[in-house]
Amino acid sequence: MKRLAFAVCLLASVPSVRALEPVLPQSSAYLTQDAWRQPIAPFQIGEHTWYIGTEGLTALLVRTPGGAVLIDGGLPQAAGMLLQRMRELGVQPHELKLILHSHAHGDHAGPIAAIKRATGAHVVSNAESAILLGRGGSDDIHFGDGILYPPVQTDRFVMDGETVELGGIRFVAHYTPAHTPGSLSWTWRDTRNGKPLDIAYADSLSAPDYRLVDNPRYPHIVDDYRRGFAAVRALPCDLLITPHPDASGWSPANTAVPHPSPITCRAYADAAEAKFDAQLAAQRKGQR
Repeated sequence: MKRLAFAVCLLASVPSVRALEPVLPQSSAYLTQDAWRQPIAPFQIGEHTWYIGTEGLTALLVRTPGGAVLIDGGLPQAAGMLLQRMRELGVQPHELKLILHSHAHGDHAGPIAAIKRATGAHVVSNAESAILLGRGGSDDIHFGDGILYPPVQTDRFVMDGETVELGGIRFVAHYTPAHTPGSLSWTWRDTRNGKPLDIAYADSLSAPDYRLVDNPRYPHIVDDYRRGFAAVRALPCDLLITPHPDASGWSPANTAVPHPSPITCRAYADAAEAKFDAQLAAQRKGQR
């Protein structure tokens, strides 16, 4: 996608709320909507799991007896906010042990390099995402150099279905190729109200202005999306969370009722596949 088109995508209208804190600054590289940069109060999801991201971009902190895990981070300028949120929840920088991620775009992996430097935490990824993380997002299949961010090296590579364990909590990596070839979803078991809670952090399934037909850099893009949809449907999924929280019915700014419209992993995948099919049909029709 051309840089202009990406900027338009980023600036798409999203309902705003009255800010309790100043909005994080814009990046000089590309513009994003305010909700992606609007800090909100952290709120608890499970006994160990907290939401510490912004109104429009998810970041999760999982506290365990062996240290803490960060999953995604949002934009590069969110690094300081995330470190402060961790301290507010009793996690000092040296106690963060692992950084997991969904996909290697600047609106989710942006602060990982800074967080790694500040904490010494190990970054966990797969081979395809690790390449983009190491490039800082340059030469992206769809966006070219339009969404650059500070590069970061991967410390541990995971295979599909591999488990990463810390403090008795097991995080399972699921390859869900769709939004990117290296898209990762994560599942783990927490508890809430004394009952087990299987949390699924399912990666984005959208294809924003992607070339789906005869893509020379990604010939099997449609096949990968089908694999991604199927993988998300099969996730253990008492509670679904997504990198863009509104995609799974979350309203993080409303900390009293942050999940007013919960949906299942199957429903999430079904809706995304229906949109994908319509987009694919339109592109095929346009080539006739």
